[in-house]
Amino acid sequence: MARQVVLGPATPPPVVDLGATRTVGTRRIGDIGALIWVAEQLDLIGHIDRACGNLGALQGPSVGEWTVAVAIQRACAPGPKCDLADFLEGSVPRLSCLPSSTFSGQGFHRVAQQVTDVQLEQAQVAISKASVARFELSTDVLAFDTTNFDTHIATATSGALARRGHAKSKRSDLRVVGLGVLVSETGHVPLLYRSYAGNASDQAVLGACLEGLRQLHEALDEGEGRAQPGQRTLVRDGGFWSPQLELDLDAVGYYSLISLPLGHKASEAALQMAADRGAMKPLPGKLSHVRAARMRTKVGELDRTLVVVESEELLKGQKRGIAVALRKAKKELRKFERLIEKGRITHSQLEQRVQKTLAREHLSTFVVTNVGGTDKAPTLRWRVDDALRRHLEQTRLGRRVLCTDRHNWSTARIVSGFRGQWNVEELFRRAKKGGVVPWGPSHQWTDGALRLHTFATVLGLMLVSLARLALKTDASARQTMKNLGDIRATLVRTATGKPGRRPTVMLAPELTTQQRRAVKVFDLERWFPTILSCMTREAVDP
Repeated sequence: MARQVVLGPATPPPVVDLGATRTVGTRRIGDIGALIWVAEQLDLIGHIDRACGNLGALQGPSVGEWTVAVAIQRACAPGPKCDLADFLEGSVPRLSCLPSSTFSGQGFHRVAQQVTDVQLEQAQVAISKASVARFELSTDVLAFDTTNFDTHIATATSGALARRGHAKSKRSDLRVVGLGVLVSETGHVPLLYRSYAGNASDQAVLGACLEGLRQLHEALDEGEGRAQPGQRTLVRDGGFWSPQLELDLDAVGYYSLISLPLGHKASEAALQMAADRGAMKPLPGKLSHVRAARMRTKVGELDRTLVVVESEELLKGQKRGIAVALRKAKKELRKFERLIEKGRITHSQLEQRVQKTLAREHLSTFVVTNVGGTDKAPTLRWRVDDALRRHLEQTRLGRRVLCTDRHNWSTARIVSGFRGQWNVEELFRRAKKGGVVPWGPSHQWTDGALRLHTFATVLGLMLVSLARLALKTDASARQTMKNLGDIRATLVRTATGKPGRRPTVMLAPELTTQQRRAVKVFDLERWFPTILSCMTREAVDP
């Protein structure tokens, strides 16, 4: 593969009439150039092509070129695949030596039908190994979580991925595609993902990832150059609790750290212990504002350490939720009283509706109700017990029960390790509608296209995260991409007063201090040498 750059004629440049100069557009440099630099550091295209067996059309883009091109498009200017050629044409950095016109929407869908789940998983493991080795990522604690995305695929369209399930968006009328992601503790870098049917359970998804987790464990050890196997901990929320899954994770080499469901028998015992006077103690260091209590006990047949953590932010959120739910419940209970006066509700119907009304947000704990009378003439008495409500806030609300087999970890390390779970949630916020690398809107209708589109979206999230790490910035992912996106070349068309086509030249932009650092870090001058004219010598030197 080669890249040819036309430098232009050696004759003196024409004299330009500035009064006849017109701006005709811009070309992207910063955001695409930075993500291409990250992809080159990882040999992203090579890893994908080797895992997929160099699939692709003859004299057309390979699977790796397709996937990286779509990933960069999702990160810089999300849009349908039919706009991919125009997107690539409108940028100065080049991902491929092939013409931009070869990246058509039809070509993406044809290539997507040839790729299998096994090939994509092999590519993920190889890419994760390269990311850890090149960017020195910390992989001692990995967080796992799942979400799903809405599709607008018709019911009659066949497919195994897009299914109706428990949609996060509350849209029960749409088919959804699930996504499970494993994220590093630092950098929010996705290391392993799995797309699954929208009606599958969380535990089944993590169970299906066990072989990939084992391969990833070995690859990360090799990428970090460890002489002894690493001791990695998998963090997840309470939806993934299963005694068998705990044993399976131990078999593939992972410790476990999970938020145990509060309804579990062990959680209730831990909460009761934490309610004793003096049991909750402040943690040292940066977590001095957090209180926690610790105990070691049996969770079923498993020996586990339980840590009860108090979170003020969680408590405030739960109080707001309870206040909203209580207002709605009071309105419903008064409605039931009117129905009783009019004789339009039976005793059994009243019991069912009261139970359903108080099923939200712990209302049944402190809203005391008494349903009496006969079947045709029921009675209802209810009241809000403030003492029970205060007891709920003091013993249960705002508290999580963390369960781990890391017995040698300090309480502060267990709490800080679990807080890495928000890395996955932050990643999902970026992948949702309006985020930095949104998964949707989806224009895919087949399982193969959905699978490769999801893979490209996760790669886009990885490229953005690694670009932030390389830039060593405290700015958010959105602000970082905006700053990079503002590095553009301006197209100017001039009039020389001579016959022939009017020449079009690219002018370098004015750069901020952060953008000058990005030019140096991501080697953007190789695509547009004129950009160095905007930088002083002090800004160029490291």
